[in-house]
Amino acid sequence: MRVKAVPNEKLRDIAGEDWIDHTRSSYVDENVAWVPVRDDYPCECELPHRMRYRGKGFFMLGDVAVIHGKKPVQADVEEIVSFRHPRGVLWIESLQDLTRTPKTEILWGDAGEVQHHENGYTYILDPTKVMFAKGNRTEKMRVAQLVRMSNTVERVADMFAGIGYFTIPIAGSGASVHAMEINPIAFEYLKRNIRENDLSSRVNTSLGDCRNLLSGTYDRVVMGHFDALSLLPSVLLHVRKGSVIHLHSIDPLEDKIREEIERAGFSATIHIHKVKKYRPHVWHVVQDVTIA
Repeated sequence: MRVKAVPNEKLRDIAGEDWIDHTRSSYVDENVAWVPVRDDYPCECELPHRMRYRGKGFFMLGDVAVIHGKKPVQADVEEIVSFRHPRGVLWIESLQDLTRTPKTEILWGDAGEVQHHENGYTYILDPTKVMFAKGNRTEKMRVAQLVRMSNTVERVADMFAGIGYFTIPIAGSGASVHAMEINPIAFEYLKRNIRENDLSSRVNTSLGDCRNLLSGTYDRVVMGHFDALSLLPSVLLHVRKGSVIHLHSIDPLEDKIREEIERAGFSATIHIHKVKKYRPHVWHVVQDVTIA
């Protein structure tokens, strides 16, 4: 793997750099992170490839291996344990209702509160109690980079903040963030993660239904929930010309979004970004809606 050496304390500063290959994970030792480099950029050295894993898909949250989708068989669990030596293996069967509370089962070892590091930020959570949007890593950094490139201090609404997936990197990029979350457990982790990343001066938090918590006018609104379209009328009461709405959905909803925009008396330009494959032939996408 082609890499550059970056001191751990500098990871946050380079999170939005174009040379980083976000399709690969950094290798972190005690003081240095070996950050993957895209093929069209120079690197400092190449790390030897680790043993290739060919088993059931999983990801690491701190020291816990997490599996989504169909429940794995025992052989799958044993292969993961042999490959990564986690503290525990956790299966997330589904996410329940609007609070996105996970329905889980511990398949091996134990699970509970973890400390997860991503793009220079620290997230504390219990994956048996709250969700973590691991697959949105590139999208988090894309939006943070847009904020970083702004020539003003943006006022940003994060309507489904969770434990701070988008709030933390956006605030870390210089914005003033209004973070809203309906799940009381996730809300406590949100506040804790804001403190952990020294961002208390940049984030205002609100517990409850985000439709009732929006206030004033926002430069940018993050709608990181697949039911976001139903909340768009509420958002359009709190934007202006030039405001940007990042609306997540399963497959594009451009025509329906335009209908809501026009009903509110606005027009807009819409750009669609693919985040990840949701299931065969179906994509998790984000519509960047710029109010005109």
